Amino acid sequence: MTTTSVPTAHPVAIKLEPDIKERVKRLALARKRSPHWLMREGIRQYVEREEKREALRQDAFKAWSDYQATGLHVTQDEAEDWLAKLEAGKDEEPPECHV
Repeated sequence: MTTTSVPTAHPVAIKLEPDIKERVKRLALARKRSPHWLMREGIRQYVEREEKREALRQDAFKAWSDYQATGLHVTQDEAEDWLAKLEAGKDEEPPECHV
């Protein structure tokens, strides 16, 4: 018999201002969910969004460093032309980077 490992949730206390706590309760009632569920979902969504934002920020820093090291780039006009072709449904390769 094989058992699968289920992540264990650990309790965490958070302090909320009374007005926020009341708003969470009202929203949970309106959504037919518990305040606990609402807070967990809110935290989950926030963490996912911020992880994506951080990954984008790191990608931007890397792209900037690469550009500073090599000078390779495409112009705004080249990028816009390529994007317009994609939007029109053409399977177009991205423009070549140049100095």
